[in-house]
Amino acid sequence: MSRCRHFLVSGQVQGVFFRASAQDTARKLGLSGWVRNLADGRVELVACGEEAQVKQLEKWLRQGPRHARVEQVTAQETVAESFAGFSVRD
Repeated sequence: MSRCRHFLVSGQVQGVFFRASAQDTARKLGLSGWVRNLADGRVELVACGEEAQVKQLEKWLRQGPRHARVEQVTAQETVAESFAGFSVRD
């Protein structure tokens, strides 16, 4: 069953290749959606796909790439949407 989940990631998550790494991880998991930086220093994502893969992405988000320091990840279900792949938004 396909699900979409909205994530907000806080901590040292900008300027550490978080978006590109999240995009790569999501693509490898077969997820669609998007990721972007927010003006307040957080990273926002929407990921859609099979529940198990979305959970794997959430697990990855709690660590992030090597130079990131993730302090908090919040997640909530969101309306299922159809995206063409997984993109980085400005």
